[in-house]
Amino acid sequence: MKRLKTDILSCLIISMLVGVGASAAIAKTVKVTLTAKETDVVIDNKGTTYPAWSYDGMIPGKLIRATVGDDIDVTLINPKSNKKSHSIDFHAAEVDMLNELGSIRPGHSRHFSFRARHAGVYMYHCASNPLAQHIARGMFGVMIVDPKHYSKTYPNPDREYVLVQSQYFPDADNVTEMVANRGWTHALINGKIFHFDPIHDGNATGALMSRPGERVRIFFVNANINMPVSFHPMAGMWDRVFVNGNPDNVLYHVQTYGVPVAGASTFDIVSPADRSSHNLLMDHTMSAAMRGASTLLINDPAADPKLGRGDRILLR
Repeated sequence: MKRLKTDILSCLIISMLVGVGASAAIAKTVKVTLTAKETDVVIDNKGTTYPAWSYDGMIPGKLIRATVGDDIDVTLINPKSNKKSHSIDFHAAEVDMLNELGSIRPGHSRHFSFRARHAGVYMYHCASNPLAQHIARGMFGVMIVDPKHYSKTYPNPDREYVLVQSQYFPDADNVTEMVANRGWTHALINGKIFHFDPIHDGNATGALMSRPGERVRIFFVNANINMPVSFHPMAGMWDRVFVNGNPDNVLYHVQTYGVPVAGASTFDIVSPADRSSHNLLMDHTMSAAMRGASTLLINDPAADPKLGRGDRILLR
């Protein structure tokens, strides 16, 4: 009996050690280098430019993707050519606000790391003063932290897309108006007005696509500086909503779901399998929807098989 107990205990210890080794082998380091760029960007489908502050000259900045347990190794560069100090705040990070999040003067850089502990979809943004101006002018992006495994509750989708909504303030230097929520004229989706909505903008040439019956997952971030978003799929329903993008926070069959300022959630939609259809993914706040916050999802058998997969989930 004593021998049996010893053998069982040995097996348990070996199993625990193997498990630890497996977790360590799966975890990885994700290296991220971002460069603050003060540059003009195009903010509509006509080619209008805007003096943005950005990461790598793009609004939103590059998509960062990791898995729970990964270490994120970050380098932020602020070139001498810039006039302003900049910084970065990862909402997925648990760090020191006065250290890792501190501002960097032009001609300097900062390096730090953190562990991605919780699955979800997160905003990252510049945290330098005036904070409202740095975000409103375009210094934000998205980080997705995937769970280690898909599940019955959080199934593997057929396609994925990233959408980021933000407010457009034409007067880029008027911080007072930004903070008072005055002077914004349009809503941007992934950096442009009616970016993927050819229904409401004849100059729009793109849209999201899927085949009928596919599960489409939308990673949605609200980068507005003042306004929450009422995210709604016109002509459909959210099959599932994962609050903050975390698989443990699941809601089923939701018509409209609110995303707070600087918040994010993950939305699954499944179109009818027996017909072609269209959905308009929109902010049901009319002051935003009618100023640019709508995106067309085309569900058609001829959908481009590359869209919503690989490196084509954050469309620009």
